[in-house]
Amino acid sequence: MKSSLKWAFILGFVGFVTSFGAHIVAVNLPFYAEKVGISLTMIGVLIAVYDFAEILAKPVFGGIADKKGMKKAMLAGIILFILASLLYPFIPPKLLIVVRFLQGLGAAALSAVSLAMVGNFYKENKGKAFGIYNAIKGAGYVVSPIIGGAIVLKSNFSGIFYASAGIGVLALLLSLTLPNDKVKGCETFDDDDDDFSLKTLFGVFGNKTLMPWFLIIVINMFFVGILFGFLPVRIHDLGYNPVQTGLLVSITTVSYLLIQPLAGWLADKINTVLTLRIGMLLSCLATAAIPFVTGALLVVVCIIAGIGIGTVWTNSDALVSRLASEKQMGATMGVAGSFKELGDMVGPLLMGAISQALGLQWGFVICSVLGFAALMITIIVAQKPAGKNDQ
Repeated sequence: MKSSLKWAFILGFVGFVTSFGAHIVAVNLPFYAEKVGISLTMIGVLIAVYDFAEILAKPVFGGIADKKGMKKAMLAGIILFILASLLYPFIPPKLLIVVRFLQGLGAAALSAVSLAMVGNFYKENKGKAFGIYNAIKGAGYVVSPIIGGAIVLKSNFSGIFYASAGIGVLALLLSLTLPNDKVKGCETFDDDDDDFSLKTLFGVFGNKTLMPWFLIIVINMFFVGILFGFLPVRIHDLGYNPVQTGLLVSITTVSYLLIQPLAGWLADKINTVLTLRIGMLLSCLATAAIPFVTGALLVVVCIIAGIGIGTVWTNSDALVSRLASEKQMGATMGVAGSFKELGDMVGPLLMGAISQALGLQWGFVICSVLGFAALMITIIVAQKPAGKNDQ
C-alpha cells in the first residue's frame, strides 16, 4: 500500500493529542500542588499514573487493533480521552489522579495504534514517515507548556482540561478521513477470540531480537519523564511565573521537535544503532548538568537533552517497526509503547522519591548515573538487527 504523506501528518496529530494532554497537565502540577497541597512525591505519582495506564492498556489495544481493525481501536481511544478530559472540571480537585488514569487509557489506544498504522502504511522510508509522525506529535510538548501556562495564569487549572478535550475532538474529525484498514491480521489468529491478544503478546515478548531495543526505549523515556516532569520544578524554584516556565520548557522541547525529521532521515540512511547510542549519551550528560547551570547555559543544556531524546525516539520507533512482523504490528508497537510508558513512569517516581529525600539536585544526578549504567549494559548485551543500515 502506497500511502500519501498526509496520512503520516494526520496520524502525527493523533499522537499530538497524548503529548499535549500529558504535558499541559504535568508542566502545571507545581501550581496545582500549591493550590491543593501535595508533595514532590505526589507530583511524581500524578505524572506516573498517566503512564501506568498506558503501560497496562497499550499492548491490549495493539492486539485488539490487529484483530478488529486499527482505525476503530484508535477512534475509541480518542473518544475515551475526550470524555476523561471533560470529567475534571466537575469533580473535586483531589480526584485528579482518577482523571489522569482515564486519560491514560484513552491515550494508550490512540497512541499505540496510530504508531502501528504508520508502520503498516509505509513499507519504505519508514524513518521519514516516523520522523513526520514524531515531529507532529512532538509539537504537543512545545505548545502545551505555553498554552497551559497562559490558561493557568489567566483562568484556572480546570481550563487546561477543556483545551485537551478540544484537541481530542479535532483529532477525531481528522481521523475519520483515514482509509479503513482491512484487518490483515484476522487470518493469522485462531477462531477463539478470547486468547488472540495473549498469543500475540507472548510472541512479541518472546522475540529476543526486539528486547534490547525495548530496553533502549525504556532508558530514553526514563529521561523524558525526568526532563519534562521535573525541569518545570527546577525552573519554578528559580522563581519564574507560569508563562515564563512554559516558554523555557517549550524552548527545550523545540530541539526535540526539530530533530525528528533529521533523525528519521538518519534512520533510513546510516547506522541506526550508533545514532541511538549517541543520542542516549547526550541525554545522560545533559540531564546530569541541569541542576548546575542557570540562564542561557541552562537553555543550551536542555536543548542538548532534547536532541538526544528526539534522536533516540524516532530511530527506535523505525527500528522496532522494521523488525516487527506485519501481522503483529499493532501488538509489537503496543508493547513498545508500554515500554516507553514504563520508562516515563519510573523516571518521575524515582526522581520524586530521591528529590524528596536528598534534594532536587541529587535527583537529577543520581537518575542520570543510573541511566548511563543502563546504557552501558545495553551496549554489551544488544544484538544488531539485520537491516541494511544497522550493521
